[in-house]
Amino acid sequence: MSPAIAIAVLAWYTSKQPEPADMIMAKVALNQDRAQEMRKAFVYHQSLLIRFQRGNGKLAREEQREYTVTPLEKGYKKDLTHFTGKYEKGGKMFEYNEPGFEYKGVDIDGELSNELANDLANDKESRDGITNDLFALTAERQAKLVFQLEGKEDYRGQEVYRITFKPKKASLIDCDDDSSACWAGEALIDPHEYQPVLVTTWLAKSVPKAVQILLGTNIKHLGFKVAYQKFAEGLWFPVTYGGEFYVRGVFFYKRTIALSVVNSGFQKSDVTTTVSFQLPLIP
Repeated sequence: MSPAIAIAVLAWYTSKQPEPADMIMAKVALNQDRAQEMRKAFVYHQSLLIRFQRGNGKLAREEQREYTVTPLEKGYKKDLTHFTGKYEKGGKMFEYNEPGFEYKGVDIDGELSNELANDLANDKESRDGITNDLFALTAERQAKLVFQLEGKEDYRGQEVYRITFKPKKASLIDCDDDSSACWAGEALIDPHEYQPVLVTTWLAKSVPKAVQILLGTNIKHLGFKVAYQKFAEGLWFPVTYGGEFYVRGVFFYKRTIALSVVNSGFQKSDVTTTVSFQLPLIP
C-alpha cells in the first residue's frame, strides 16, 4: 500500500471514530451560548402545570399558569397572562385565582407550588428561566462532571450521540453551594450541530437510610427532562421541560409532585431585531 493510500485510509478511519465525550460536550457548551443569543430575538408563550397528589393517589392541589416571555438584554421578562388553581379540602375542590395562595396557616402544598414554579421555571440566573443547576450544558457545570460516550443511536428518527454524566464527587450535602455535585444523567446530542436534543437528570445519590428512618423523610425518582427543537440553523429552543417525583416529609407529608412546562408560539420580537453573534457554530 502506497503512503498516500495509507494516509487516506487512516484519515477515513479517524473520521469514522466517535469524538471523546468531553470534546462533544465542550462544543455543546459553546453552541449553547450562541443559541441563547439567537433566542433573545424571540417572544414566546409558556404554559406551566404543577400538580400535587396525595399518598392515596387523589388530587391535593393543581395550578395552571400561562406566561408571555419577553427577552431582555440580560435575562428575560415573564408576564402572567392567565392563572387557575384548585385545592382539595374535606373531599371537595376549591378554586383560587392568584399564585402564592395559602388557604390555611401552614399550607405546605401552597408554599411548595410557588417555590417550584420560581426555582425550576423562573430562574433569574438563566436566560430562559429553566434552572441551570439541573443540566450540564455550560462549561462551568461540565468542569465538575465526568462524561461517557455510550455511542450513536436513533431517537425519533434522528441520529444522536448518547452521553451519560455524573459528578466527579457526588454529594447531597453540597447541593446548595454546588449543584453539580447533586445531578447525574444523560444527554442526547445532535452530531452535526452539537446541540442538545434531550437532557435527562436524576439525583446522583439517594437520601441516606439514616435520614429516612430517623426523620421519616425521603425523595424518590427526583429528576427532570428538557427537550429541544431546531427552528433554524443554530437556533434551538427548549420546548418541553418537567419531571415527577415522590416526597415524604417528616412522616406525615406524602406527595407525588409533577411539573410540566411547554414553550410555544415563538415570534420575532420587534425590540430585539438586531442581535450580533460573536460565537461561531462549532462543527
